[in-house]
Amino acid sequence: MGQIISGKRKGVGECGTLTANAHANIIDNPGRIQEFYDIDSHRLGEGSFATVYRACNKSTGFERAVKVLSTARKRNIPMFHEEIHILKQVDHPNICKFYESFQDSHFIYIVTQCCLGAEFFDLLVDIGHVTELQCAVLMSQIFRAVTYMHGVGVCHRDLKPENFMLYNEDGEIEDNSVKIIDFGLACKFDIDEETGEAQTLSFKCGAPYYVAPQVLAGQYNYMADVWSCGVLMYTLLCGYPPFYGESDAEILGKVRLGNYQFNQADWKNISSEGKDVIRGLLRINPQERMDTGVALFTPWITLHVPHSDELPLKNKLVFYLRSFASANRLKRAALYVIAGNLTDEELKPACISFNNMDVEGDGNLGYEEIYNGLIRAGVRDIPHDLKSILTEMDSDGSGKVEFTEFLAATIDRKYITEDNVWSAFRVFDQNGDGKISQTEMYRILNQRSDEGEETATAQDVQALMRELSDDGDSYVSFTEFYTMMRGGSGQEPAHRPTKSGEAAH
Repeated sequence: MGQIISGKRKGVGECGTLTANAHANIIDNPGRIQEFYDIDSHRLGEGSFATVYRACNKSTGFERAVKVLSTARKRNIPMFHEEIHILKQVDHPNICKFYESFQDSHFIYIVTQCCLGAEFFDLLVDIGHVTELQCAVLMSQIFRAVTYMHGVGVCHRDLKPENFMLYNEDGEIEDNSVKIIDFGLACKFDIDEETGEAQTLSFKCGAPYYVAPQVLAGQYNYMADVWSCGVLMYTLLCGYPPFYGESDAEILGKVRLGNYQFNQADWKNISSEGKDVIRGLLRINPQERMDTGVALFTPWITLHVPHSDELPLKNKLVFYLRSFASANRLKRAALYVIAGNLTDEELKPACISFNNMDVEGDGNLGYEEIYNGLIRAGVRDIPHDLKSILTEMDSDGSGKVEFTEFLAATIDRKYITEDNVWSAFRVFDQNGDGKISQTEMYRILNQRSDEGEETATAQDVQALMRELSDDGDSYVSFTEFYTMMRGGSGQEPAHRPTKSGEAAH
């Protein structure tokens, strides 16, 4: 049969978003991570290949999670590089955010968003199972994230309770955000343009309870993730998996047959609509299996999680988008950094607006979704040039507004504070000398290229430098950078001394 590879119960590598530099150097930073982060000795989690620690960025003070992977087994290194490669490409509200990576002679370090809430596994241990309403809220977020992943050609291959986390430590489950973590077994896949068929995968991996029958045979595609979603939904509602046994062999034998039951004692209060979704997700034949994009719009989801037309940003949205579209490339890049450092709570109005306009559930916004979202929210004076504004924003030519791009565009001015601007400046001031040189700016502006091509020429950089530099020199000071971020208001920042040679990330 071949071995089923899975992390231990505490396999937590927290992973996530930010589509920067996807095909350039795999390891972002040549320096030692210890120069930039204070890493707590207390472990957040541990798996077969990695350990996760809490860390604090020395320059910005922001808390992060650091996944540490040993390079002792050389054969694992390409898999670790593939994980980083995928993390740079995914960008979704329900995927844990990726920031940067390091490598030294012994380890690879993946720096991500730090989630303070519980793993789904611990949640089930603590409370047994969730209510049907809570399950619908959680699964709607998961369906969106998985639909997005499959849309960008990523198969996770290890969806299990240990790899889902709640973002916040406190509050009700139904008010929390779900984050998918640990892309250590994820892979890219293609769709045949002529036949429309997904690439067949053969590597046997995943957790015994959650693995799809086709994975055991080494002949499967991305729909294996959908099966895992069905097992997860079943487990959340009753507290135990549908395929249970005293040993891995017994569990896998039941998985192959795909036979499960809804025990009357445990399922009497669960709606028929909920059971129908599980039946759809757990169909043995992948071609008959309900896709997560379909599951997202089933009566069970729409009954418990009805779509809202609320747009907290409706009165400012077009203004924000227009301002972002007209901003220079450096300011846009800085807004990306600031958006990535804000909390989900601070970004809540933008996240609600994004999700409520994303009626297709694919994690991107097209022109019609934004236009119709504004109409549904009661906005009547939509400018005629909205489409051209979105075209100007569309730096990668996708025809869509991605999640982090939307967040960067809609940051409330109150978050363009001196501290937040300083944090962005320190990211770009790569050698820590208190100024952004032409070389550093060139690297910044070309960092987001998906194919590694030059998106900003040396002449572009020189022109931008002339625009931003008040005294005509060949670098941008923090004062000039702060003035740019504040819209040329002329406000002077407080003096911020920089240690010679100190770098920031």
